[in-house]
Amino acid sequence: MRVATWNVNSIRTRYGRVVDWLLREDIDVLAMQEIKCKPEQFPREAFEEAGYELAIHGLNQWNGVAFASRLPLEDVEVGFPSQPGFLKGAEGPDQPQEARALGVTAAGIRLWSLYVPNGRALGDPHLAYKLDWLRVLADDTRAWLADDPTLPLALMGDWNVAPLDSDVGDPSFVPGVSTHISPEERAAFAAFETAGLADVVRPRVPSGYTFWDYKQLRFPRNEGMRIDFIMGSSAFAELVTDAAIHRDERKGDAPSDHVPVVVELSVDAEDEDYDRPMVF
Repeated sequence: MRVATWNVNSIRTRYGRVVDWLLREDIDVLAMQEIKCKPEQFPREAFEEAGYELAIHGLNQWNGVAFASRLPLEDVEVGFPSQPGFLKGAEGPDQPQEARALGVTAAGIRLWSLYVPNGRALGDPHLAYKLDWLRVLADDTRAWLADDPTLPLALMGDWNVAPLDSDVGDPSFVPGVSTHISPEERAAFAAFETAGLADVVRPRVPSGYTFWDYKQLRFPRNEGMRIDFIMGSSAFAELVTDAAIHRDERKGDAPSDHVPVVVELSVDAEDEDYDRPMVF
């Protein structure tokens, strides 16, 4: 069973590339981020014709997460239980949730597609929101695994955090000045390890970036960032037999600024019948 995550940076712009890649790489389940559309705007037909069922969560032209799967998607959940919201200029606990988290179960494995808030700038309210978002998700993760320590669980997506100095090749990210690399953000990411998750890709792919900005020739100069991760429980990690970062997907016409991250699992994924997509 091949499972992947990819910040596609507008699915309506890149659905042809995404579907071609799914078929070429024999991907069973793909978690997507930054789809940037509502469910009724999603290019469903291309995925369905290729044999993929869809679960979609998008509210507007920003953010948005989705799954494409050749396996039946069960227990679809929009947002994690305690997910905080955000509205610029507003205060208080009851802010509207953004389309940043979508959970599904496929072949008995619990998967989440996550688009972690960017943070924007040190001292910005969006950074406080980001840190709170990660804190609450880590708490929920801890609760899920306390309830079922044998749960094969993976949190996948664009985390907008570079946890190690070796994950930072873009010179515009400066310690003490930039988000993504601050001690607070790195501590928030590390909390998922204490919650029971581990990066299941890094042991097999110790180096390499997953994001290169469109500006300043970042990709030709290989000035990228490693900010896309698959964080798995011990039960999930035991299933992983291989992993890869598909750097070549940053090449060619109209690429996303992110590339896919893929894991191979020792799970038999048999084809099923697909009737219709799930949309939210």
